[in-house]
Amino acid sequence: MIASAASFRRGCKISFMGTPPRPGLASARRRLSFRRRGPGAAIPFPCTAPPLDVKTYVAKPSDRQRDWVLVDARGQTLGRLATQIADLLRGKRKPEYTPHIDTGDFVIVVNAEQIHVTGDKRSAKLYHRHSGYPGGLRSRTLAEMLERRPEEVIRLAVKGMLPRNRLARQQLRKLKVYAGPDHPHEAQQPRALEETGT
Repeated sequence: MIASAASFRRGCKISFMGTPPRPGLASARRRLSFRRRGPGAAIPFPCTAPPLDVKTYVAKPSDRQRDWVLVDARGQTLGRLATQIADLLRGKRKPEYTPHIDTGDFVIVVNAEQIHVTGDKRSAKLYHRHSGYPGGLRSRTLAEMLERRPEEVIRLAVKGMLPRNRLARQQLRKLKVYAGPDHPHEAQQPRALEETGT
């Protein structure tokens, strides 16, 4: 039996008669070439290390656990809060995270109208939409959006931090945003964001 480089990668400790053991793949190649040069020059002992059995965990829709998380947007910075919400929706901070399975939680955001932004973004940041007709481009500033539709400000910020695919659109439907402090999800017993440790 001639030892191969794969056996060294598996962690086998092979001792050769007449050759002191040296760690590493390069020394294994040297010993194998020495074995081929002379008949009977080096005789390896059989490898007794068990093979590694490491399997990657893949979550299933049947065994996933979805919680409800309550987020208070009062005084929070828009972009930093949106990154935390996007991670919660995708389940990125769970050990069972699987990229192609929706393992994230439901997120309830209250006090969306009291979100905080830095600099002059209230007047400089623009939200565009188009009617589809020529000359149908319409724009609103962040201040106007917070006055008319504050829920849409957070929803668009989170949407921009999710992938562009069907799974992300499904995860975005788990986001519930409300302008004031009240929400109709008391029956789900949501936990505060600070209690989740994220």
